[in-house]
Amino acid sequence: MSIKGYQKLTLLDYPGKVACTVFTGGCNLRCPFCHNAGIVRDPTGTEDMLNELLSYLSKRKGILDGVCVTGGEPLLQPHLSEFLSKLKEMGYSVKLDTNGSLPEKLCTILDAGLVDYVAMDIKSSPEGYEKASGSEIPFTTFAKSMEIIRASGVEYEFRTTAAKGIHEISDFEKISFLLHPDEQYFIQCFVDSGNILSDICSPFEGDELKKILEKVKKRVPRAALRGKE
Repeated sequence: MSIKGYQKLTLLDYPGKVACTVFTGGCNLRCPFCHNAGIVRDPTGTEDMLNELLSYLSKRKGILDGVCVTGGEPLLQPHLSEFLSKLKEMGYSVKLDTNGSLPEKLCTILDAGLVDYVAMDIKSSPEGYEKASGSEIPFTTFAKSMEIIRASGVEYEFRTTAAKGIHEISDFEKISFLLHPDEQYFIQCFVDSGNILSDICSPFEGDELKKILEKVKKRVPRAALRGKE
């Protein structure tokens, strides 16, 4: 299990929970707007980091409510099921962040009851997926993951990081047609962390984000902006 690091406390990454966020190493996509370039480029972790994390979580039982497992892409980890089982044995609720590129592995994890909440990125409209994901994985693969999540019975959300240079406003209207009217969908504002994969991205302005949200909310009333005042 490649653990690159962890954030000891977050009130943002797992809705409704006081949580710890765990960063797994490696990703099979190359999204230009990715703000965890170091994790993507160098997937190796250490046994010491894993042991340190498990020790920390053991001591925080009853203080923390949940663990958010993110990346990179966690489903690339060959021992993810065992790791999630340990978290559940400790009594933690588990949130999984995924890019949706590995539907069969996602289905296995969900069928085993190892996850309580899934957040899946929708990188762009179907036409824009290759550019936004830096990958030739067909959009049908990601669409399959969306259906698996919907059928799982766990709480979930879909989300898109909005980045100029990658997205047009029209992409978000197209994304809205992929969603069900009652679903949670978040438009996340791109922020240049200084550690992104490409320099072609820039943030949308506030009025542009409002326009995007207005278009999406016509079909998905629960849509909201995340990361912008």
